[in-house]
Amino acid sequence: MPHVIVKLWPGKTEKQKTQLAEEITQSVMHILNYGDESVSVAFEEVEAKDWASKVCRTDIVGNEDKLYKKPGYTM
Repeated sequence: MPHVIVKLWPGKTEKQKTQLAEEITQSVMHILNYGDESVSVAFEEVEAKDWASKVCRTDIVGNEDKLYKKPGYTM
């Protein structure tokens, strides 16, 4: 039961988030062979000023072995 959490800066529209959630769901279904009922997608908006402490240090740094796509930035 894949649950995907997308952390991003505020400012994207509901339409953009809905479209991204649909695309993520379709990719999970296609690649991992799950049905639509098995996939959930959430968005967590994080202010730019909090990105280093709430995302970079907690989810990225020290978790490189779990990252399948690493960011191109450093903090």
